[in-house]
Amino acid sequence: MTASISASPILRAVTVQIGALILVLLLARLGVLAAIPLLGLATLQGALAAALATAFRASPWWLPIHLFFMPALILGAELSLPNWFWAGGAALLILVYWTVFQTRVPLFLSNRKTVEALAEALPKGTLRVLDIGSGTGSFVRRFAELRPESHVVGIEAAPGPAWLARRLARNLANAELIRGNFFGADWNEFDVVYAFLSPVPMTAVWEKASCEMRPGAVLVSNSFPIPGVASDGVLSVGDRRRTQLFCYTIPADTKLVPKARHRIWPRRQRMA
Repeated sequence: MTASISASPILRAVTVQIGALILVLLLARLGVLAAIPLLGLATLQGALAAALATAFRASPWWLPIHLFFMPALILGAELSLPNWFWAGGAALLILVYWTVFQTRVPLFLSNRKTVEALAEALPKGTLRVLDIGSGTGSFVRRFAELRPESHVVGIEAAPGPAWLARRLARNLANAELIRGNFFGADWNEFDVVYAFLSPVPMTAVWEKASCEMRPGAVLVSNSFPIPGVASDGVLSVGDRRRTQLFCYTIPADTKLVPKARHRIWPRRQRMA
């Protein structure tokens, strides 16, 4: 099992951008685009790049990057923006999207209704909860407020969101925000592991959960089911985006875990 994802998506993105640029240049050379200004050509290039990325089945979060990359460059050049503007923008992107190109896990934020639905569905009593890829800590903070008897930990790799998460949760005694690689953490001590990632790492997440989490503990995946693994149930949130939480209980008879433990997920009638 590995947390690393190939860097090939970056190479594909560069290829898509170049391919779209070549198409626009060919159309311009044929005189088809003679009346279109430079910013319009850049917008067309962005649309073509997004279309090519969709055809090559790129992850959805790549599409706005392809769409706005070239228009942003042209617009910045026309406005004669200072160098510090570009440097600041690049620094901000690095801080926020530190690992996205490697892991293909974008920054997703859990809404309040999702956290409230899960906090209500889980049994009462003290729980140790881990949010992997916790972003700005929206899940950790809200869950810690709703379940003050429980201890909630969030792990985020990107420095910008991790710093902001710690600042926002500094007054919550039962919330702990850590910057790091959640694949390198020990999940054995947690009753619930919550993930709002992407389809890409879910198989690796399940392998780690099966190896380290105790029988009866629960892995909850927001929106992205684990390929080839049947969930114990799906909790439908009923929010605007129709969020679904796929819930997987670590079985007591697995050979990957040493001993049985109480089942903490509520009865099936609580599941949609």
